[in-house]
Amino acid sequence: MEFMERYVRVNRKRPSDAEWLFGRDILKEWKDRDARSITPREVVDLLDSIVDRGAPVQANRTARLLGQMYRFGIQRRIVDSSPVILLTPPGGREKPRERVLDDRELAAFLRDPEGCTRYPKLAHAMTILLLTGQRRGELARAKWSEIDFDEKTWTIPAENSKTGRGHVVPLADWAIQEFQALKRLAGGSRWVLPTECGGHAAAPALLTRGLARCLPRFKARGVSEFNLHDLRRTCRTGLAAPKIEPHIAERVLNHAHPGVAGVYDRHAYLAEKRDALEKWAKHLCTLSGRLEVALRT
Repeated sequence: MEFMERYVRVNRKRPSDAEWLFGRDILKEWKDRDARSITPREVVDLLDSIVDRGAPVQANRTARLLGQMYRFGIQRRIVDSSPVILLTPPGGREKPRERVLDDRELAAFLRDPEGCTRYPKLAHAMTILLLTGQRRGELARAKWSEIDFDEKTWTIPAENSKTGRGHVVPLADWAIQEFQALKRLAGGSRWVLPTECGGHAAAPALLTRGLARCLPRFKARGVSEFNLHDLRRTCRTGLAAPKIEPHIAERVLNHAHPGVAGVYDRHAYLAEKRDALEKWAKHLCTLSGRLEVALRT
């Protein structure tokens, strides 16, 4: 499709995300339709159906993608007008999430990860995200060459980072154990989370959908609904408890440092980040009952 080749793959850092979104609802509904025949009412009905199934944010993203596609079509003289005529986002205004898992919920998960998730691979992946505070996409795209078991580090290259800035994540012993478990499950693939054939990295959305399917199991254990990014927020909140300096906690998450310091300060803060993540891992270790996990203090 011309829109994908000349716009999405050129302008989007993660074309696969847009391709998945396009296939999820737009192609499913209008695969054999001429784009010129789709009416504004049909656009509204499609977006309403996404909202009605409980995915308002996805409805907003689908609306933006449709709008981009039709603007591209008008510019390229493929269509004369756009049926995407929206005065407000179909899913409503998106409010910043504040969901953080409390210690009781963390204990429920960490004491029985596979019981909560059903899938060992998902259990290990979620535990790594919680221990490190990194993004699901960064883990989904990780290669084994980026995991140094001797130095206990995970190097996230710039092309895998949402911000476009690579960084090094120190790994506590527990995180190392989780990566080792994933390596056994990877079957020789170069990817940390490979597809079934092992030749490609799994799409980040697969982790999201995997968790969504397991939410009833979490609920049965007293864990309210959450998503994978909430694990990152939980980690950041947890880093504040042992009085970690805010600028160190922000660097653990690879957030940009504001002002001139963010431009000129190239110190990696590896030791400070390691200390912060090991203190966080020690707290999680206490909640999990994994007293046998050796962690630096």
